[in-house]
Amino acid sequence: MQSIQANNYFVHFNQNAYEALNKHLKENKYSNLFIIVDNQTNEYCLPKFLPLLETDLTIEIIEFEAGEINKNIETCIEIWNVLTELGADRKSLIINVGGGVVTDLGGFVASTFKRGIDFINIPTTLLSMVDASVGGKTGVDLGNLKNQIGVINVPQMVLIDTNYLETLPQSEMRSGLAEMLKHGLIYDAAYWKQFLDLKSIDYADFDTLIYRSVEIKNDIVIQDPTEKNIRKALNFGHTLGHAIESYFLESETKKTLLHGEAIAIGMILESYISLHKNLITAEEYAEIKTAIKSIYDDVIVEENDIDPILELLIHDKKNEYGLIQFALIEGIGKIKINQSVENKLILDAFQDYKS
Repeated sequence: MQSIQANNYFVHFNQNAYEALNKHLKENKYSNLFIIVDNQTNEYCLPKFLPLLETDLTIEIIEFEAGEINKNIETCIEIWNVLTELGADRKSLIINVGGGVVTDLGGFVASTFKRGIDFINIPTTLLSMVDASVGGKTGVDLGNLKNQIGVINVPQMVLIDTNYLETLPQSEMRSGLAEMLKHGLIYDAAYWKQFLDLKSIDYADFDTLIYRSVEIKNDIVIQDPTEKNIRKALNFGHTLGHAIESYFLESETKKTLLHGEAIAIGMILESYISLHKNLITAEEYAEIKTAIKSIYDDVIVEENDIDPILELLIHDKKNEYGLIQFALIEGIGKIKINQSVENKLILDAFQDYKS
């Protein structure tokens, strides 16, 4: 697969990825190499990666506990201290091997250590391949508020090797699929149509679908690297989805949702809002709701859950001038950004989701 040119770096695929990485290591005089993983990627992915690495550099593995709950500044402090103790300097290189938590956090650690050192991302989940791989967003959560602290800073390169997907449970694959569905809904109606009958998808050629998803996100980000305009399209499903994800994460009585599971709910809710803003037809809404519900289990959102979820919207980092901003679809394959939505319509959307 041909590499994709992103903003000041390339996304490389499969075998070409390791050739590009080893060439980069040979051409750059790094002092040492640090690989950041979580405990799961350390066990399942690192053994696949290390034999493909060609370098004489001293390699140190830094591991932290997997899970969104550990995507915080405390974990960063621990890693900064380890880097310091192990002699990392401004000529060190960090390689982040893992899902979106690892690449987001590891990218932030690298971007801020000694005012910034080089890093490379190797996403190992479907979600991180089609989402976190592009755009340069790094960062951590602030309490239960997602991605409140961070910077936009691009890696030296991103390596996508779909062989890592063999290590994933089906729930993680479904989580990543949500972002692919989103890319179709906001940008490419033909791409969306490919997912309407999952049984007909040739998973032997799933790489092509991943490649197209990366292309779509990259096309949007190149136009608007700092999210002032069209990049806000990528927030479709995320305004309500992130609030739901955060609420379920902090609740002691709720099962924590995977990112894609929350975004799937958010896409249904925000499609309902799009319908009642006369941006999509009833037929389009029915198609979206039916398709997403055929993939994801219904999540019980009770009446007393809704007010605290709406409270979390106030802290959404996409808000401007104190106003909650939505990106809504304007027909399948198109988007309308900077949309305000009254609370009653949001409440109606939750009621409809239950039906």
